[in-house]
Amino acid sequence: MHADLLQRIVDDPGYPGADDAHRPELVRFERVAPMRRDDLERFWLLEYRFPDGITPLGMCLLDDGYAWATQRAAQAVPLPTSNGLTVRCAGTHVYFTEIEQPSSDEARERAAALGAVLPGFLERFPELWGRIAGELEADARTLERHDPRADGPGAQAGYLERARAFQRRAWEVHFELMYPLLLNQAGFYGLCDELGIARAEVPRFLQGYETPMTRCDRALWGFARELRGTPLAAAFVENPPESVAAALAAAGAEGARWLARFGAFLDEWGWRTDGMADPMLPCWREDPTTPLGNIRTFLLERGEGHDFDAGIGAARAERDAAIAAARARLTRAERRAFDAALASCERANFVWWNEDHNHYIDLRATIPLRRAALAIGARTAGRNADDVFFLFYPELLRVARGEPIASFDALIDARRAYHASWRECRKTMPKYLGAAPESISDPILIEIDGVTDEFLSAVRVGAAPGERLRGLGAAPGRASGRARVLHGPQDLHRVQAGEVLVCEGTSPSWTPAFTKIAACVCDQGGTLAHASIISREYRVPCVVGTAVATRVIADGDLVDVDGSAGTVTVLRAA
Repeated sequence: MHADLLQRIVDDPGYPGADDAHRPELVRFERVAPMRRDDLERFWLLEYRFPDGITPLGMCLLDDGYAWATQRAAQAVPLPTSNGLTVRCAGTHVYFTEIEQPSSDEARERAAALGAVLPGFLERFPELWGRIAGELEADARTLERHDPRADGPGAQAGYLERARAFQRRAWEVHFELMYPLLLNQAGFYGLCDELGIARAEVPRFLQGYETPMTRCDRALWGFARELRGTPLAAAFVENPPESVAAALAAAGAEGARWLARFGAFLDEWGWRTDGMADPMLPCWREDPTTPLGNIRTFLLERGEGHDFDAGIGAARAERDAAIAAARARLTRAERRAFDAALASCERANFVWWNEDHNHYIDLRATIPLRRAALAIGARTAGRNADDVFFLFYPELLRVARGEPIASFDALIDARRAYHASWRECRKTMPKYLGAAPESISDPILIEIDGVTDEFLSAVRVGAAPGERLRGLGAAPGRASGRARVLHGPQDLHRVQAGEVLVCEGTSPSWTPAFTKIAACVCDQGGTLAHASIISREYRVPCVVGTAVATRVIADGDLVDVDGSAGTVTVLRAA
């Protein structure tokens, strides 16, 4: 890392006009703050989910999710391994870390308390999540059905406050459930270690379950299957994703009928974004480029392409065979312990829930906040519709109530310029800041973000182009192909069949690419990251937690990926 970039990071004051008034008091331990030199005594991981940087309004997620919700959940569960997460901003880029573990005495007390409540939580989890998911769905639909553009200042302010409250509650739920599910999953891994079951086998025991995410993808695949061989298919194949809708509209009555059917799909599935909880991201109902592009991806596959029905059937058959093979090697007493632990993980299945909650929280919770902001912006007649995203939440609330912001245009211009200057630095931002520790205890950092011992070793030592990379073997198998290095889902159209996807990490919008890639390699991610889960479902070899793959692998390099051994080798440079 260049010394001048580090100096810029620690000297940066944040967005122009920002002050402590924009930082909420709703926090247990640490508030979100700019990165300072003293912070470098701790280890900070770059958050890949915000590749363009965070806007002032987007700070709501950092406050509500990363700070308040994780710290609250770490106390409420109670989780003994850390006090949750905290965030520092390097310009507009987000770094996060675990908050120091409690004292050994407190940790023992919290572990005992957790032991008392965890069995009951796991036993009733299906009913608990069913109720919570229903509540989130109902609250989201209430906000989504109302159009705040027709409201006056007072009503718009009220809608904005309800939207913010919904987002905060969604993230509270997110971590209240995630922490105990992760601990249960980790306990199952520990038992399997004791029983001599290879770690690479354990994920197979919990695969093959459908979620709203897979049902949405299946619906898009169904569109492609119906379109294959019809005149309308040309509108998809001969145009880039952003032009498909216009081509269909120009296709006469047949195109209009298809768009009407697609509109019904958007009514059901269109309340989601392409990335996590960024108010700058439109939902699919606003901009259907992504789902139309996904249909195009399915259409461009050779032959009949991926078969969802056959795929999930194969995943379930593989799951059942893996469980049977593991049980056959155990003694009677060991089988009883294995069966009980597996039943608990099947009932409180983190792998399934991780995809399920994306539908209700990660890709949806910020949409009402975005709609409120755009409605307020339209009423106040700003120069640009998205000027409102460059206001902090308290500022936006004042505007909603009819209170002016001094020198509004100049302030927005300054913040846009600030955002753009840091966006240009994204590819050179360090993957981590501070001193890498010997180990990490927070289960989110380990199982979701992949901060394993191998990851920490990689960031301490680094790697040079051409070196073999080591990470976590997240999905077994071995494959070779040309590397396709991507830095966001907007570039997915560049991925060709048989290539190796190399990226910082994936989200549900990346899923259609897994029907055609040879393998997947990620800088971040653990066994329960999205890329890991989807790779196993699609039987694509995957290595995550390499720390530096996007820095040392170039577009077009011929690479070998061993998802069983957790290695990535550059066979020939581009």
